[in-house]
Amino acid sequence: MNINSIAIAGAGTMGIGIAQLAAQNGHIVFLYDIQQKNLENARKSIENNLQKLAEKGKLPSSTYEEIVQRIHYIYQLENLTECSLFIEAIIENFEAKKTLFSQIEKIVPDSCILASNTSSLSINRLSSVLTHPERFVGLHFFNPATIMKLVEVIPGINTSWAIIDGLKDLMTSWGKIPAVAKDTPGFIVNRVARPFYGEALRIAEEGLATPAEIDQIMKRLGGFRMGPFELMDFIGLDVNFSVSYSVFEQFYYDPRYKPSLLQQRMMESGRLGRKSGKGFYDYSLPNPFEVTQALDESKSQAIFFRILSMLINEAVDAVYFQIADAQAVDKAMMYGANYPKGLLAWGKEIGFDKVKAEIDRLFEHYKDMRYRASAGFYVIDRLLD
Repeated sequence: MNINSIAIAGAGTMGIGIAQLAAQNGHIVFLYDIQQKNLENARKSIENNLQKLAEKGKLPSSTYEEIVQRIHYIYQLENLTECSLFIEAIIENFEAKKTLFSQIEKIVPDSCILASNTSSLSINRLSSVLTHPERFVGLHFFNPATIMKLVEVIPGINTSWAIIDGLKDLMTSWGKIPAVAKDTPGFIVNRVARPFYGEALRIAEEGLATPAEIDQIMKRLGGFRMGPFELMDFIGLDVNFSVSYSVFEQFYYDPRYKPSLLQQRMMESGRLGRKSGKGFYDYSLPNPFEVTQALDESKSQAIFFRILSMLINEAVDAVYFQIADAQAVDKAMMYGANYPKGLLAWGKEIGFDKVKAEIDRLFEHYKDMRYRASAGFYVIDRLLD
């Protein structure tokens, strides 16, 4: 596959990261946004990022100039006539994406691959607006795109497999780890990771532990780089809630993915996390993550195992329903969500029987279909082959 020039639509954080990444890997880049102010900010951000790399010795000064010259900032869609790969990275809204793809298909060459960076919307539904859906694919990067290794590659029912193979090779050449995922709500990472947030929120709602305590437990006992509440604050409560609700809705309101009322009320109050100064933590404090009281060890172990079991249950279910194979799921969670271990490897280490027993115990206690063990536990040996 010969990919020379790449167009990216959307000069937000993700679009900026993808544009810089593509330019650093030798491609001519056209970064498009309808707002000229966004493009000006994007230019400053990219040049600042590259300058920092040069100052650290990670980028020769001559290379800096070459990369900067490769990126063109475009505010008229009609100018994107020469690209061989178009990546959409605009707002996570179906109507907005549908309109953009309907327009761009008439502008780019017939050979141009059309890709969406959507994190949760259906690839097949997006491709339905196209005359040639065989050239459409999901290409989901993780933030920051220049650093995070994982890229989910999601074919639609009509997508040409030659395109999938070509994009896997392209992503590998960029130093990324591509994981092919079935077009289901949340794909791999945003589906499997839901309990990390959802179960932590449920525990906080029950008053079993505070957000800060739960974060400390997951970092200390599990080795997670960030706890669930710290991570929600980092992502933005509005963004995280939107993905949670999208997955819940697309799974026909399956209680396993039910969003949290606590998170919704936090979002509605304007406490969106780091970007608003307050979320689950108050970032005006010198040490917002401090936990002053010692945590009960047995209680901590119970909370940790409850959240981890729900995560492993989701990973088993993803493999059982052939969203991706076991190796891809584990790689996705390690390189797309920064988990310390692959969840399936973790489950094997603990014992899948113990994990299933914990899920069954939670169901008996709550009588809530949120806590139902995946049928994959009964054939786990076959799934891991």
